[in-house]
Amino acid sequence: MGSGSASSNSKKSLTFRVTRQKPELVRPAKSTPREFKLLSDIDDQEGLRTQLPAIHFYHNHNNDPRINGTRRRLDPVKVIREAIAKALVFYYPFAGRLREGPGRKLMVECTGEGVLFIEADADVTLEQFGDALQPPFPCLDELLYDVPHSGGILHCPLLLIQVTRLRCGGFIFAYRLNHTMADGAGVSQFMNEVGEIARGASAPSIQPVWQRELLNARDPPRVTCTHHEYDQVADTKGSIIPQDDMVHRSFFFGPAEISALRKSIPLDLSRKCSTFDVLTACLWRCRTIALQPEPNEEVRVMCIVNARSRFNPPLPQGYYGNVIAYPTALTTAGELCNKPVGYAVELVTKLKRVVTEDYMRSVADLMVIKGRPHFTLVRTYLVSDGTRSRLTDVDFGWGKPVYGGPAKGTVASFHIPFKNKKGEEGRVVPIFLPGLAMDRFVSELKNLLLSNNVHRGAITDRSISVKSAL
Repeated sequence: MGSGSASSNSKKSLTFRVTRQKPELVRPAKSTPREFKLLSDIDDQEGLRTQLPAIHFYHNHNNDPRINGTRRRLDPVKVIREAIAKALVFYYPFAGRLREGPGRKLMVECTGEGVLFIEADADVTLEQFGDALQPPFPCLDELLYDVPHSGGILHCPLLLIQVTRLRCGGFIFAYRLNHTMADGAGVSQFMNEVGEIARGASAPSIQPVWQRELLNARDPPRVTCTHHEYDQVADTKGSIIPQDDMVHRSFFFGPAEISALRKSIPLDLSRKCSTFDVLTACLWRCRTIALQPEPNEEVRVMCIVNARSRFNPPLPQGYYGNVIAYPTALTTAGELCNKPVGYAVELVTKLKRVVTEDYMRSVADLMVIKGRPHFTLVRTYLVSDGTRSRLTDVDFGWGKPVYGGPAKGTVASFHIPFKNKKGEEGRVVPIFLPGLAMDRFVSELKNLLLSNNVHRGAITDRSISVKSAL
């Protein structure tokens, strides 16, 4: 057994202890094929060779008439563990291990070894988390324990899952995924299928499709589009490669805040752009001002785009590999910070349109030609729209999560659907900046909102210093 305690320096301190059982491997419930499966040339790029953490919080629904008496008596740890084993029969590559071949080509050896699973208990209730049900989460390292030697990309479990029972009868489901195996839509598909099986289904309603060859490079490979996301950029003081004294804060944007930000751009532009476009552009601008790059330095915004709808014919419905692109807009810091906000909005709106099927083919070809490079993070604001993610739908039989989504925002920032204490629907955006830059960011954002008639705080007062570099 292992245990740990932690506290959050949110407005009201929260301290609790987590007691963990020894990590175990959950194998497929039935025998599965032993074979090698190649990843696609989109999957195995350097930028996806990382771990993707997520977390879900579930209420105790014992008094909910929709939950029958038998379900109320069930142990979520046992139910979820068994459902994972059954789901792995269909998603058996997740039970294997990654290997690397010639040309840095990644493949899964389907060994059936299983995924890492941790059973845990915490002496805290869901209600005690209060407004902490958004990144940064108190005690995240204990709620999603990093099992020693488990976090490598090669030769390690592809999924790490921890289910933590809470004192109130609720529970927390947290996991870490090797990103080369699936993107947000893919892992959402898998977790929802685990939920279906946990609720009694014998098989997934959407059959998983591997077929990674559909996103392999052409023969011969040829780069046919412009890909600024893979430019080699020199690092300078304006970069956001994390260092010591970083601060992680989340910001809530409800209808009033979004309306205020829209007032900062021309009406005709506001009518044709999305909430994501406006909010991303405003945060990019505030963030750039806060980081204080030289006026002539190039700055970038990079949006993670799910390209599934851009293919003709469409990819198979159950395809769970990575189908994401990183289109990038660039300008100088001086232009971004001195021009009206509408300038930034126009850049964000246009960049998402460039992702087509040919664009994705071109990315795959670039990976083969240039040795699978990492997208650039230098002076880049990387952001993803998670408001349509089905992670908020994952139901193991105790209803949908109070929160379901990214466990933290660091290099990438996410738009996460969120309902505040007043019942307002909106989105939370985690931001990760050096301490002094965060102060400037908050000030700049407040000024932007106040100048457009928002007289209540959109800024959360929760922040947590992060001492270790990423």
